[in-house]
Amino acid sequence: MAAHSFFSTYISSTTLSPRFPTPSRPTLSVSRTFAHRNLHTACIVASLRPSAHRNHSTAPESAINKFLDSFVVLITSVALSVSVFVTDVDSAAAFVVTPSRKLQTDELATVRLFQENTPSVVYITNLAARQDAFTLDVLEVPQGSGSGFVWDKQGHVVTNYHVIRGASDLRVTLADQTTYDAKVVGFDQDKDVAVLRIDAPKDKLRPIPVGVSADLLVGQKVFAIGNPFGLDHTLTTGVISGLRREISSAATGRPIQDVIQTDAAINPGNSGGPLLDSSGNLIGINTAIYSPSGASSGVGFSIPVDTVGGIVDQLVQFGKVTRPILGIKFAPDQSVEQLGVSGVLVLDAPPNGPAGKAGLQSTKRDTYGRLILGDIITSVNGKKVANGSDLYRILDQCKVGETVTVEVLRGDHVEKIPVVLEPKPDES
Repeated sequence: MAAHSFFSTYISSTTLSPRFPTPSRPTLSVSRTFAHRNLHTACIVASLRPSAHRNHSTAPESAINKFLDSFVVLITSVALSVSVFVTDVDSAAAFVVTPSRKLQTDELATVRLFQENTPSVVYITNLAARQDAFTLDVLEVPQGSGSGFVWDKQGHVVTNYHVIRGASDLRVTLADQTTYDAKVVGFDQDKDVAVLRIDAPKDKLRPIPVGVSADLLVGQKVFAIGNPFGLDHTLTTGVISGLRREISSAATGRPIQDVIQTDAAINPGNSGGPLLDSSGNLIGINTAIYSPSGASSGVGFSIPVDTVGGIVDQLVQFGKVTRPILGIKFAPDQSVEQLGVSGVLVLDAPPNGPAGKAGLQSTKRDTYGRLILGDIITSVNGKKVANGSDLYRILDQCKVGETVTVEVLRGDHVEKIPVVLEPKPDES
């Protein structure tokens, strides 16, 4: 009777309180019918069992009754197990939906772009020599990190100059986590570009495909790969939000023209990493962000690849960039504005420099200590010069050895002076 009571309790609980809401699927009805048939079979077996309440049973009959009780319990347990298993499996299948997940076309393109270009991106560690105050031992301490990318099979790696500035040693980590010591081939402080070289097997070097930045459009998709905050090979996406921007070099203050503005997240550690178009081609080097906090604020800047390409070629071939200069030091733009004039005020024109040789006059004091203003440059080759950025922009379009006509305001009259441009002195 104990088994019969348990069976009755299960039947009533299963009938009144099913584990899942009854769905309209035919498969669930068939499963439950099958389960109830198993239970019905158990009921028939139970009904065939002799009554256990006979008062005048003999010893053999008592043994038979005990055997039948055990057999009924066994059959009932099997029937219940089959019923619960079939009901659970089919009920779960009625509610679990497992559609085949497929990526959209644009997602597949992004995944493919990341997989194909990640091997070209490297992680750069800047090490500085520090002397321990107690032991006086000289230690190499990481003072910064950044990103870069493989330029060619000869092991040249391109990055930002500010990533390697002040380093005593540099290490480059490839995508397969192998690390190599790097040597500085050359750098251009004015454009914030540097070229390193590592002695790695050619089969481990995958140069990044180089694109063109002249035909970029605002709104087109871009992708930035780098190592922000030391998190290697991070992909961020965005669009080109502006073109032909101008930023200043962190090292020299000289303007960098035609910079790409993007809203792709660029954070500390992304510097030197590639900015790619939707075809996976290099269109710029991530170099700076506009942010009061130092983290990404949705305004990042990249040096266009058309500018970078010429600089890298010169650095690889000559170890330096040959850029023409006038050889002057000039006053801040605010000082000239206070004088009520427009142009570049010459503070110093060394006699051995191009401007000094041509006769440009520096600012100086007379015997009484009064300030005598030097020449104020107002144009070069007929192009107006309103500030220092204008002067740099014009000089970037000139070549070493070229003669330019510099128009200056000297006192109350204007003079035109021919100046032969000379190369910028070597930097250490």
